[in-house]
Amino acid sequence: MHRLLLLGCLWLLAALPASSIFQRPTGTPAPPRLQYLLEPLHPTVHTQRGATATLPCVLRALPRNYRVKWSKVEPANYRENIIIITNGLYHKNYGPLSPRVRLRHSHRYDASLTITDVALEDEGRYRCQLVNGLEDESISLTVHLEGVVFPYQPSNGRYKFNYHEAKRACEQQDSRLATYQQLYKAWTEGLDWCNAGWILDGTVHYPIINSREPCGGRLLLPGVRTYGARDKQKDRFDAFCFTSALQGQVYFIRGHLNFKEAGQACRNHGAALAKVGQLYSAWKFSQLDRCDGGWLADGSVRYPITTPRERCGGLPDPGVRSFGFPSKEMRTYGTYCFVG
Repeated sequence: MHRLLLLGCLWLLAALPASSIFQRPTGTPAPPRLQYLLEPLHPTVHTQRGATATLPCVLRALPRNYRVKWSKVEPANYRENIIIITNGLYHKNYGPLSPRVRLRHSHRYDASLTITDVALEDEGRYRCQLVNGLEDESISLTVHLEGVVFPYQPSNGRYKFNYHEAKRACEQQDSRLATYQQLYKAWTEGLDWCNAGWILDGTVHYPIINSREPCGGRLLLPGVRTYGARDKQKDRFDAFCFTSALQGQVYFIRGHLNFKEAGQACRNHGAALAKVGQLYSAWKFSQLDRCDGGWLADGSVRYPITTPRERCGGLPDPGVRSFGFPSKEMRTYGTYCFVG
């Protein structure tokens, strides 16, 4: 009986025209069709810190008395911040991006936005909006920075940062709080960390590859576990920081130096103690590989490994290894310096 009913349904579907089977449900509006703006072929623009990136926005035609407005959506407060407004003849820049943006304007239909000296905070979603009375329309593009996410906690232990302190700590280490997309991508690439940390939108997460008892139990599947949105003033966690390519070089000076001597050794070479984000960037983008622990600017001691081997910690995966925050008087380590 069930088989006959199924066959009858299939026959009925086959007899109906395709348009009646796949038509949009009644009351569901069709997505607005762009009349003046061209849909971008590639809605994501991939770039690195320090590079120049162009976000395409091209018009099919020029309506009367139109304006084009570029803005950026900020995930921390969900606001759109205006970057530039043009009427085709004149333009005005707005906000902190103002010194580094211009219109490409390679022809009179071109309203593409060019960002020079791309910074970490430039990653995110941008909107090009044609303002034309009742016929306003817009396209969205995403700037994606190639980079690396790393967990960060201070010298006095885990779960010490409120949101604002976590944000400041990442910035002090030549990085910024990671977005959820950046943390998720880092998890797919192998980031496994049991401590929960703040990310840019004010939520708290931790990425797990190998399920285990101290990290939610063995029965929970691997993934980016979430605590959701937390109180930015009162709640305390670690931080997940994001950094991109360096405009400079990290190098190692061998020696048995305490923290103060390490800083002086770098200054003697016209450099400064490297920050944690700079060491991660050199490991990721310059394949910096050393078995030697070295002081960093925050008082921690770390070393970068791109080719894992037994005598360098014995761990099977590449990464930046840490000795934590030893006494600054200890004369055991060399130093990692950064010169821009």
